[in-house]
Order: sequence, then structure tokens, then C-alpha cells
Amino acid sequence: MKLFVDTANVKEIETLAALGILDGVTTNPSLLAKESGDYRQILKQMCQLVQGPVSAEVVATDTEGMLREGRDLASIDEHIVIKVPFTRDGVRACKTLSSEGQRVNVTLIFSAAQAWLAAKVGAAYVSPFVGRLDDIGTTGMNLIREIVEIFDNAEFPTEVLVASIRGPIHLIESARIGADVVTAPPAVIDQCFKHPLTDSGLARFLKDWEQAQAAKTA
Repeated sequence: MKLFVDTANVKEIETLAALGILDGVTTNPSLLAKESGDYRQILKQMCQLVQGPVSAEVVATDTEGMLREGRDLASIDEHIVIKVPFTRDGVRACKTLSSEGQRVNVTLIFSAAQAWLAAKVGAAYVSPFVGRLDDIGTTGMNLIREIVEIFDNAEFPTEVLVASIRGPIHLIESARIGADVVTAPPAVIDQCFKHPLTDSGLARFLKDWEQAQAAKTA
């Protein structure tokens, strides 16, 4: 399973890319709005850092606007993936853009039927939001199971990109179910590095080594 980071902060992306664990980036208008500077330059920097898919989302709500913005975003860098919302206009835009050879990420997926329709019009990725489903008392990971099963049965090339990740458990369950990609905030990725037994084990190893060296020189 590939790991994307969900952020528009270039420094956060640079830090994770240096570790060699990062396969791509997802952004949205809310994330980009938090950053200072020209959004096109920010997106270009992301592409140069990860050398992998970088989802950039349109803000238009009509098909023609999505097409215009999507083509403009795609011109920034070859790694840009055009992100459109799952609406009737978004589905129409996805069909046109994908037929032009553009990769499209259809976002705000909350049902298997929505994912299926997006795959039918050539989406490169569908982004089901598991955390937001959990928030309203629905088990978000059940949706991932449904989509993975449908795509496997239909042999869709569309990749399941699990979004709205709230913690490492979401990440691990996505991998176990067979999702293609998970996108997580930097804080969640950071949590994956932490375990108290790792910390205490390392401290013990270092203490034992110091004691052994002190004994040799005594």
C-alpha cells in the first residue's frame, strides 16, 4: 500500500520525503489556504520533492469550470493529479479529463455506489473519507471493504485512496483490507514511529553498552 501525506506544507513534505517513505501528496483548498505564497509554486515544489502523484483540487462547482481549472492545474507539473468532488458535474468533468489522458482523483466519496460510478468514468483514484463516517456513527472501514471488493470483482484499474485518516489504526486496517493508497496527516504518520517499548528498549541497550564499556576501562 502506498503512503501519501495530506498536507500543503512544503516543510512537512520535505521532512517525510527525506525518510524515503512517501509516495505522494494530497491537498485540498482548505490546506492550501493555510499556506502563504502562490499556490502554483507550492504545488510545483511538492511535485519536485516527491516525484510522485500530487492531488490538486478544483474549486469550481460546474463542469466547465472544473475542466478549465483542472487543465490549468495539470499544466503545473506532470505529477499533478486533478482532484474533483463527487457530484454530477464532477463525474462529467472526470469523464472528459480522463478521456484526455489526465489522472483524476474523485474526492468526498461516502458510499460504494459513488466509488463505482467514479470508476466507471475513468477516475485514477477514488477518495473515501473514513474518519468523517466514523464521526456520524458509521464504521468507515466497512466502506473500504465494499469498494475494494467491487473494484476487484469488476477489475477496475481505479485505485482506492483512503482519506480522512484519524490514527494509525485506520492506516493498518486499510492495508489489511487491501486498499491501494492511504493519505494521512503528518501527525498520524508521526504516531506510527512511536511506541513506548521501542523507547525503553533503546534506552536499555544504550545503558547496557555504557556499563559494559565502563567495566572494561575500570
